[in-house]
Amino acid sequence: MPPVSPSTRRASRRSDHGRQGRRAVPHDPVVSIESGMPDPHPLGDYLRARRELLQPADVGLPEGTGVRRVPGLRRAEVAAVAGISTEYYVKLEQGQETRPTDSVLDALSRALRLDATATSYLSALARLTPRPAHPTAAPAVERVRWLIESWPMTAAMVLDRHFDIVATNALMTALVDAYQVGRNAVGLMLLDPRMRDLYVEWDGLSMRSIGLLRSEVGLHPDDPRNQELVAQLTQESSRFRELWHRHDTRGFTEGTHPLNHPAVGALSLHFTQLPLAGAEGHSIFAYYAEPGTPTESALAQLVPGR
Repeated sequence: MPPVSPSTRRASRRSDHGRQGRRAVPHDPVVSIESGMPDPHPLGDYLRARRELLQPADVGLPEGTGVRRVPGLRRAEVAAVAGISTEYYVKLEQGQETRPTDSVLDALSRALRLDATATSYLSALARLTPRPAHPTAAPAVERVRWLIESWPMTAAMVLDRHFDIVATNALMTALVDAYQVGRNAVGLMLLDPRMRDLYVEWDGLSMRSIGLLRSEVGLHPDDPRNQELVAQLTQESSRFRELWHRHDTRGFTEGTHPLNHPAVGALSLHFTQLPLAGAEGHSIFAYYAEPGTPTESALAQLVPGR
């Protein structure tokens, strides 16, 4: 869940999907890393982005008269709904104040109509600390590789914190051929044209993928791999450029993905994403079928050796 791009892009679907999630070392001067990365004040940048997505009616305020010169709510309107001074709120957005109290964060969360995931993200932005060093994840990843390879009817892959694929089992490769070790799952979702055909709900899934990446990048903007990914996707994906500056965030969930597989047809697969113990930031992403369903029968046809 990424070749270096040329300095010009054709405005076609192929320009969005010709890179297929491979690693890149971006150096294209047309789009800089900063164009996609957060501002130097991540908390203020997030508050501004969420403010611009709301209208007065969303928070119980009258529309007022005259032309609104800013998108979304005014700073004074957010401050009024949150019960704080406009001057203090402006300092938060401009990065002059970076350590609001928990009560202020709670008030801002309510004022900006944040859900639980976004509220946790807001609190984390206000308490940013350098990422601590962790032991290598290689031993844990190797052990979990043995585990997922023993799951004949569960398609699974292991992702690192950047959604780079570090392990897959045979069924996942048969189900989604693009998911190969060394590729990036978010990059593939946005750049590989096969994904639009495979995933029936690609629009929603691409939005979720960008939100998952935002949840990682926003808290660790100086991570070189995060910068590399954001720079590449900013250059190569119009979907990414459309949604990145909304600052939507997502967390791990469970659910169902409808797929249209080229070999076995329609599938309705359950998915889950589980944190991997012993490998900080790594997770197992798995697809499985409800027993006794047509999807289970179709999935069985993809099991290698059957």
